[in-house]
Amino acid sequence: MHQDRQRKIRELFDEYIEMYAGRDDRLTARFSQNFSGYPGSGDRLIHDREEWIRITRQDFAQVPGRIRIEMLDLALQDLTDDVVVATAFFHIHLPSGGHQLSREVARLVLIFRREGAEWMIVHSGISIPYQNAQDGEVYPLKSLQEQNNALQALVAERTQELHDSQALYRLLTEDAQDVLWRTDSRLIITYISPADERLRGFRADEVVGHHVFEMFTEEGTALVKGMLHRRALEESSGTSAGFLNFQVEHRCKDGRLIWGEVLSKPDRNARGEIIGYHGITREITERKRLEEQVRQLAFHDTLTHLANRRLLVEHLNQAMSASKRSHRHGALLFLDLDNFKPLNDTHGHGVGDLLLIEVAERLKDCVREADTVARFGGDEFVVLLCELSTVHDEATDQAGTIAEKIRARLAEPYALKAAPAGQAPATIGHQCTASIGVALFHGREESLKGVVDGADAAMYRAKEEGRNRIRFAPGSGGTG
Repeated sequence: MHQDRQRKIRELFDEYIEMYAGRDDRLTARFSQNFSGYPGSGDRLIHDREEWIRITRQDFAQVPGRIRIEMLDLALQDLTDDVVVATAFFHIHLPSGGHQLSREVARLVLIFRREGAEWMIVHSGISIPYQNAQDGEVYPLKSLQEQNNALQALVAERTQELHDSQALYRLLTEDAQDVLWRTDSRLIITYISPADERLRGFRADEVVGHHVFEMFTEEGTALVKGMLHRRALEESSGTSAGFLNFQVEHRCKDGRLIWGEVLSKPDRNARGEIIGYHGITREITERKRLEEQVRQLAFHDTLTHLANRRLLVEHLNQAMSASKRSHRHGALLFLDLDNFKPLNDTHGHGVGDLLLIEVAERLKDCVREADTVARFGGDEFVVLLCELSTVHDEATDQAGTIAEKIRARLAEPYALKAAPAGQAPATIGHQCTASIGVALFHGREESLKGVVDGADAAMYRAKEEGRNRIRFAPGSGGTG
């Protein structure tokens, strides 16, 4: 994240925390009209901004005095140019009572979206690993008081066994929705709370004594190993690291995969040596789905589901950097359909959309998985070819072969099945060709814009010379 952008979002986050801690009603003005959120004492998703404002004011009324937020960790993450996620972990200290609550780690997720010149909050989710509040409460103070009373009664009745730290630890964590766990220095699990069985289906006796990596996918294990390696390097250089926060896929007993957000911290002996780890794992599968949905909308064309212009530019930039390292050529193919407007004029945009979808599928069938197919806009498509030959003439032939394959495939007849409202689907036959411009690139000998403009100009030359043909940009070789 750019430093100025990070500073701006951090300022907005700090201002939000200060207004929340000070019970400042001006906080409600920061919520977007398109707001959604999870209140801290329930799992119901609120979609109505006014309902959220009511809950916020109910929160302020229940605890009118200033509260103290003890921040543990904060992470900022870009989703798009206009969307940033802030994830914070902290302790909440209420002005009176709620001492049990202050020992829990609360998590707050704020999603900021730029709306015009302002950054507004479009989603908020605060959760505390404890039981739900009773009616009329935001914080579970009555439940906490009842729990404290029960603990005091148990302390009076129990023997020294109750004072055993492990028994007390379990007593306080059995009902937590998040998974609490502990390992030894070899990452062998020594304790895991019952929430793991509710989430993943494994009983505690099926997990305790096993290596923590058995919980993760292969990709997740590789991620955690990398983080632990970097942590070890920091430790060897004299840096004592604190909390470690990461997201990783977990295996379930029934074969499902779920996403978990892990907050971990090492346990140390008197000499400062790591003797184990403990932490909290919170399921975030739904949040990951929403993040992917946001990314899909930001980087993919909604009609064809191909990469859009923004993602193509990103991939082209990466391909040019890779070409510079490997000395292999790449190629950009710019395509424009030759007979598209008459179809729209005759049968309407709905049928035109069917043609664009079919063209997208044919393009994907003509290229390798490593290549990128994008919709540039309207009836213009772009294909990015990577890892061609290191020899210019061979790379030109390779690009020309694929371009010809695409030209021939797009020239085949189309049978578009339209379904007018209230009528049976009708098949509309259509003949369509494409004009294709090709520009080769080798490393960064030419600018990204120069490659795009070269392929675009070659495509227009193909149209001017009769359409349904391929032309190469100057210096790219081939016909042109």
